[in-house]
Amino acid sequence: MAGDKFIIPTERVYQCILVIRGLRVVLDADLAKLFGVTTKRLNEQVKRNPDRFSEDFMFQLTAEEKAEVVANCDHLSRIRFSAVRPHAFTEHGAIMAANVLHSPRAVEASVLVVRAFVRLRQTLATHRELAEKLAELERRIGSHDEAVRTLMMAIHQLMEPPSQPPGERIGFRPRRGLSGRGEPGSSWRRR
Repeated sequence: MAGDKFIIPTERVYQCILVIRGLRVVLDADLAKLFGVTTKRLNEQVKRNPDRFSEDFMFQLTAEEKAEVVANCDHLSRIRFSAVRPHAFTEHGAIMAANVLHSPRAVEASVLVVRAFVRLRQTLATHRELAEKLAELERRIGSHDEAVRTLMMAIHQLMEPPSQPPGERIGFRPRRGLSGRGEPGSSWRRR
């Protein structure tokens, strides 16, 4: 059965994960394609096992949510004219769906889906940590900016020459005597 192995590109699995109602989910059409069954077959098995699919595992999209998903996701344009609103499966719902399908491909694909959810969580955690570090840096720089601005103003004030008030200059100048040359013996006066 080694020839029956299937290959799903990892990026394809990541593209299937959407955020709806604040939850990361995979729509039934994408999940069925990953599991190698029709959407109808997947939804039949879900209906036959309602006790396995609580609201935190699976929910049905509203008409508005369906319209938004179709508008934003090119790969889901095929569900645009479907009369049935799609179901959205969380990570746990996808595992449960693989269990009710009882096919080896569904089990294998569910492992890929779970790994994709885990990797997405790790990526988001890394981005959250980075965002927190940037916010802290901005707070630090913000307080430093004010201190640097104050320091620069003080330096500029020190660089300006002091202004002298108008008034008399201090010092002596010779008074011109009879000869007019300010020779010794001539009188001096204050300026």
